[in-house]
Amino acid sequence: MGKYLIRRLLQLIPVLFIISFIVFALVYVAGDPVALMLPEDASQEDIEQLREALGLDKPFHIQYLSYMLGIFQGDFGDSFRYGSSALPIVLERLPATLELAVAAMVVAIVIAIPLGIWSATKQNTPMDLLATGGAVIGKAMPNFWLGIMLILLFSVTLGWFPVSGRGTFSHLILPAITLGTGIAAEMTRLIRSSMIEILSQDYIRTAQSKGIHDFFVIYKHAFRNSLIPVVTITALQTSTLVGGTLITETVFSWPGLGQLLIQAVNTRDMAIVQASVFVIAFMVILMNLLADIVYKLLDPRIKYN
Repeated sequence: MGKYLIRRLLQLIPVLFIISFIVFALVYVAGDPVALMLPEDASQEDIEQLREALGLDKPFHIQYLSYMLGIFQGDFGDSFRYGSSALPIVLERLPATLELAVAAMVVAIVIAIPLGIWSATKQNTPMDLLATGGAVIGKAMPNFWLGIMLILLFSVTLGWFPVSGRGTFSHLILPAITLGTGIAAEMTRLIRSSMIEILSQDYIRTAQSKGIHDFFVIYKHAFRNSLIPVVTITALQTSTLVGGTLITETVFSWPGLGQLLIQAVNTRDMAIVQASVFVIAFMVILMNLLADIVYKLLDPRIKYN
């Protein structure tokens, strides 16, 4: 296990290198940020001077080499919008995004696990159709639409929760529900299908024939053995979770990494965009590694070569 983890950590280096190249290339072709940094009446001489000062007049490969040298030193460049180093600004917003992501995952788990188990044990009944239908609807609803509807109902009409911002627990509820609903729908369907397969196994029927209470049969035997595919989809949902924060944070004015990235894209703040995407990619890769560790904890028979 130790050698496997070391090998996986070493594999992060080329993956992050490829990601950094793709992000830098996309930002490079997106347009000249100098046009946004200077007033409209700026002369061509002023534009050229600023381009030269920022190093944007150099060829692509020279700019990329300078960018990579900065990354190795933990420097993604300076944000022209904030006038300071980009990475500390991104890391300052990261706790808010992690708070929202964890809350959304908790919402998804609280909804998906009991609903998926209940649907599997009531297979092909009206209750099962209701649960699976609700999962399909939850998956189909866009985050931005659901967020707006929740704001209109619970914030504007009923006045139960704040419309936007971050500060108290009440600020977190609507964004977490918005972000967690789609993930819960995907997890519910997977838990249901996995549980149906496990419940048809011989050892489950043997446990039931011995008179073991259904609660222990379902939760101790069946559910634990169905968790590995659930962990897999949960790890894969990390990218969906991060992508969902971009929309959710914008709808609820949540001061996290997603909102910062959207603003940076709109203003072509290249340093913030590159640092944000790099940090997000690193988070997703670490979540996949964490999923492999959880596999081993759930099933000691799993061997890593």
